Amino acid sequence: MTDAHPVIDRLGRAARAAAADLAATDRAARDRGLTLAAEYVRDERAALLDANARDLDAARDRGLAGAMLDRLMLDDERIAAIAAGLEAVAALPDPLGRELARWSRPNGLDIARVAVPIGVIGVIYESRPNVTADAAALCLKSGNAVILRGGSEAVHSNRALYRTLAEAIEVSELPAGAVQMIPDQDHALVGALLAAHDYVDVIVPRGGKRLVERVRSDARVPVFAHLDGNNHLYWHASADPAMARAVVINAKLRRPGICGAVETLLVDAGAVDELPALVDELTERGCELRGDEHARAADGRIGEASEADWDTEYLAQILAVAVVDDLDAAVAHIARHGSGHTDGILAADAEIAEAFLARVDSAIVTHNASTQFADGGEFGFGAEIGIATGRLHARGPVGLEQLTTFKYLVRGSGQTRA
Repeated sequence: MTDAHPVIDRLGRAARAAAADLAATDRAARDRGLTLAAEYVRDERAALLDANARDLDAARDRGLAGAMLDRLMLDDERIAAIAAGLEAVAALPDPLGRELARWSRPNGLDIARVAVPIGVIGVIYESRPNVTADAAALCLKSGNAVILRGGSEAVHSNRALYRTLAEAIEVSELPAGAVQMIPDQDHALVGALLAAHDYVDVIVPRGGKRLVERVRSDARVPVFAHLDGNNHLYWHASADPAMARAVVINAKLRRPGICGAVETLLVDAGAVDELPALVDELTERGCELRGDEHARAADGRIGEASEADWDTEYLAQILAVAVVDDLDAAVAHIARHGSGHTDGILAADAEIAEAFLARVDSAIVTHNASTQFADGGEFGFGAEIGIATGRLHARGPVGLEQLTTFKYLVRGSGQTRA
C-alpha cells in the first residue's frame, strides 16, 4: 500500500505554490495554455482512443454495460468535444479581478469586493474521462491549482488526457503544479487528500452516491457535492401534449446515464388521458415504466412501482410515473423524494409555471425544457466540474464563477479609527 501522506504532501505543496503563481498570471497566459491543450488533445487522438480501449475492455471484463460503458467511452466525436470545450473555456471572460461591488464610507474609505481564486481544488471523480479536461480547464482559467483523482475504471484514459494537458501547460510556461493527478489508485490516497486541509481549499466529488457519501463523511475540508440526480418533470394539464411528450422522451432517453436525466414523471390528474400516447413512444424506444395505481389504470403497460422507486436514480431506461391531483401535490412529492438537483414543469399556464419555479427548492428548476440541460456547457459556462446541490457558495453547475471567492480592497488617504 502506498504511504499516502508523503504523496499528498508532495502534491499539495506543489499545488499551493502553483496556485500562488497562477493567481498572478494574466488572462492571456492562461488562455494560451488552454488553447494549446486543445491542439494537443486533437493531435493525441489515436493515443487517447487506444488508452480508452484498454479501459473499455477491462470494464466489459468486470461486467459493466449500458450507461456505465457510455459514460466511459471516448470516440472521435467526444475527443473533438473535449478539445472544443478547452477552447470554449479559454474564450470565456476572465473570472478574476471582477469588481463585485464598490462603495464609499462617510470617513472617505473606498471599499471594493473583487473576485479571486479559491486556491487549490481537489476533484475526485468516476467513469467520465472528459472530467479530467473539464476540471483542469476550469481550474486553470479561474486561477486555481487542481489535484485530480479519477476512478479506476477510466485510469488509462485519464492518465493519457492528463499527460496531454500537462505537456501543454509545461510548453505554455504556466506553473507545473497547476494541474496534477494522484499517481495511483490506492484508496488511502483519497483519504489523505480528503484530510489535506493544509493544502486543499475545497473538494469536488463527481460520481455515484457511494463516492459522494464517502467524501462528505470523511472530508476535513469544504465540499461542493450532490448525492443523486433524482429528477422530476411535472406534466400539468395545460401543457401542449406533443411538446410534453418530446421533452419527457428527451429528458429520459437522450442519455439515461447522466445525472440530469429525469427519473420520475408526475402527471396531473387533468392530463392523465395523455399517458397512453407517451407510453407508446417510450416503450417503442425500450423504456420500462413503473407507476402508481392511477398510472397503471391509465395504461396497463405500466408496471407496479414500489415505494423505493420514488427515491431511485435509475441511470437507465426506466421511468417512474405517478399521477398527482394538482400543483400542491406535485411540489409535495418533489420535496419528499427529490434530491435537489433538477426538477421541471411542463405547462402552458404561466401562473402555474411561475408558482412551480418559485416553490420547488432545487438547484435547477425548468419550465418546458428537458432536465438534460442541467449542464455547465448548456448554461454557457464552457464546462463544469459537477452539479452542486448544497446551498452555500456553489449551487447548480460548478463553473468558473463558482470556483472563485472574493476579497475586500480598502483604499484610504490616511484614515485612523477612533
